[in-house]
Amino acid sequence: MKTFYIKTFGCQMNVYDSQRIVSMLRGRGMVQTESVEDADIIILNTCSVREKATNKVFSELGRIRDRKKTSALFGIIGCVARESGADAFRRIPELNFVLGPQSYHKLPMILDNPDARLLNIDLSGLEKFDELPPMTDSPAVAYIPIQEGCNHCCTYCIVPYTRGRELSRAFEDVMRDVRDAAAGGAIEICFLGQNVNGYRDKDSRTLADLCRDTAKIDSIKRIRFTSSYPTEMSDDLIELFGTEPKLLPFLNMPIQSGSPDVLTRMNRPYSLELYIDIVRKLRAARSDIQISSDFIVGFPGETDADFEMTCDIARLVGYINSYSFKYSPRPHTAAAIMRDQIPENIKKERLKILDDILTENNRAFNESCVGQTMSCLIEGPDKTGRHIIARTPYMQKVIVPAMPEQRVEEQKSKRVKNKHQLSYSPTLLLSVKITSANKCSLRGEIAA
Repeated sequence: MKTFYIKTFGCQMNVYDSQRIVSMLRGRGMVQTESVEDADIIILNTCSVREKATNKVFSELGRIRDRKKTSALFGIIGCVARESGADAFRRIPELNFVLGPQSYHKLPMILDNPDARLLNIDLSGLEKFDELPPMTDSPAVAYIPIQEGCNHCCTYCIVPYTRGRELSRAFEDVMRDVRDAAAGGAIEICFLGQNVNGYRDKDSRTLADLCRDTAKIDSIKRIRFTSSYPTEMSDDLIELFGTEPKLLPFLNMPIQSGSPDVLTRMNRPYSLELYIDIVRKLRAARSDIQISSDFIVGFPGETDADFEMTCDIARLVGYINSYSFKYSPRPHTAAAIMRDQIPENIKKERLKILDDILTENNRAFNESCVGQTMSCLIEGPDKTGRHIIARTPYMQKVIVPAMPEQRVEEQKSKRVKNKHQLSYSPTLLLSVKITSANKCSLRGEIAA
């Protein structure tokens, strides 16, 4: 029986793509393995949002080349494949396939013709959604793309090149995926898109409409979406946070910088006043909502005053669970050739300052949760097998001691390292009382 190995880098869109590939290969009678050495085909699903991520992929390919079976096929799919194209074969001559993020549904071609080389980095729009078989089972959290690409063309971002211009999927196609996921065991739906709240189908139905229809499915208990663009945050969607209890009180809405001048150079045409007004409306609609963001420090031309404005907005909004990065020049982007590139040592210093602010935000919010009882979604056992890892409605990690009846006998499989593992339903919601907190996680106990 043929086996496959797949490793996923990057965003939740890639997680979804990998899930579809797994379903496709299993449909061909193949079995997934966690061992590169045992695999008959090896797939890296890649991310190119930063230069470091691209370099990591090619380093991993070099290691795989030395470990894999001689007969094994291996290659890359996703954004690094789209960015590198035929150059990937030059860097790693032994590669068998290079497929872009809208071309991976053509993977069976290399399985049927293993002596060939396959290069396809075309931007074929939504074709892959029509070509791939439906998923036959789902994890507790189902990631469902509702669009591909982006039209905003931020000057630092490679997404319009790697994933193309923005295209929204048909409303009924998305809802079919939602129903399939629910039937397969999912209880949380996360809608995905580079500009997810900009979703519009041919009948002008929106993300808010998708959320409303999804909430009607009894087995779906939690709904969220990522990532949002500030100017696409409609009043209808904002109001839904106050009226639909299944919509989690947590929103990722990246601001990237607190400086109007930097935002202009980034080609992000919104004012700080507009952004702050959206936050106020969200908190008026639902008082317990929390906001996360992405930040880029050291963007070309960023002054000390610009950076201090970013720190100010981070403190003002009180973001939790946010991501901050040093600016990384990417090919095919306008910012890569801008003047006044910031030295690496300054970027590093600024990142440390911003990270400290964001960490303190996390600590303060986590500590405010102590004493509360929350509905938390189980992810699985921890490394010891003696605790449950779950996620709060705010995506915080909470560690809960396992109850005695949740323990099972030692697993006989040689791949299981822990002598005690938890027996749990992967679709179980737990009511957890938060007992302590630190900057990274919570601890709790199952509420009576």
